[in-house]
Amino acid sequence: MEVKWLTVGRLVNTHGIRGEVKVLPSTDFPEERFAPGSRLTLHAPDSSAQVEVEVESAREHKGMYLVKLKEYDNINQVLPYKGWTVKVPASRRVPLGEGEYYFHDIIGCTVVTEEGEEIGRITEILRPGANDVWVVRRPKGREVLVPYISDVVKDVDVAAKRVTIHLMEGLI
Repeated sequence: MEVKWLTVGRLVNTHGIRGEVKVLPSTDFPEERFAPGSRLTLHAPDSSAQVEVEVESAREHKGMYLVKLKEYDNINQVLPYKGWTVKVPASRRVPLGEGEYYFHDIIGCTVVTEEGEEIGRITEILRPGANDVWVVRRPKGREVLVPYISDVVKDVDVAAKRVTIHLMEGLI
């Protein structure tokens, strides 16, 4: 059975000469993912190789994480992994609270009105500030931006890949 992976960051550069790497996180749980003892898998950009590593230590620095990997003690050992993606198996995903969803669970969902009219499919999630905005591609016509607020999003059924919204005036 093929393992499903969740991307938690990208190894963007080395840091210093003692084997630390700079990781640009793409997870809402960086403290857990980069905690000492955490096991991560590095994936080559062309998916030709993967390497399992263990975090020895990590600290946040200017929006990135400086991560020291166990058994990697100098720059020459970590330099080949620059540009690689940092992933964990989907089986280790963090449970979410009620009303919280993973992006990959929402993208691809069909959006329907409370009356049952199909609007389109969610293709992207934007994070402009106060709330997320779901981009819905319509079969014909331009995209619709649906704010993820309780007045608009009435029901999310991840299993059925279906989102029910209240169609506010001016939304379409």
